[in-house]
Amino acid sequence: MPATHPMMRIHRTTLELCTRKPIEIIDITRAAEDAVAGSGLKDGLLTLVSRHTTACLNINEQEERLMEDIETFLKRLAPKDGNYLHNLQPIDGRDNAHSHLLGLFMNTTETIPFSEGRLMLGRWQSIFFIELDGPRPERSVLMQATGI
Repeated sequence: MPATHPMMRIHRTTLELCTRKPIEIIDITRAAEDAVAGSGLKDGLLTLVSRHTTACLNINEQEERLMEDIETFLKRLAPKDGNYLHNLQPIDGRDNAHSHLLGLFMNTTETIPFSEGRLMLGRWQSIFFIELDGPRPERSVLMQATGI
């Protein structure tokens, strides 16, 4: 008798965010865990997608001083007051070339496996939404769980 395989399913949700600082690091681990729990899936992959060119996703350690170090590092890497051609004719009136340049070194997607309905993150890992061009009243992260 041939083996049967459970049908692959997809569950999508969107996390809506409002940012308050020019560079802001927001821990979205709980929202990602809730997305998996709400999907009803036990095993699969959770893919997170930032729908912005100046806001990214990252997996790192949640530690207060490290968060400050990351923000300081980003500000030094591409200073807001740099001489950037993009700022001569900004599309939306924002001098945000530095934000786009920082985005070159970061991810707009992260994919994390889950098993038994739980994300398979390491002990010190958290998921962060990183605003590079805030404050912004509307930001979003698509969260798609695919699995069985």
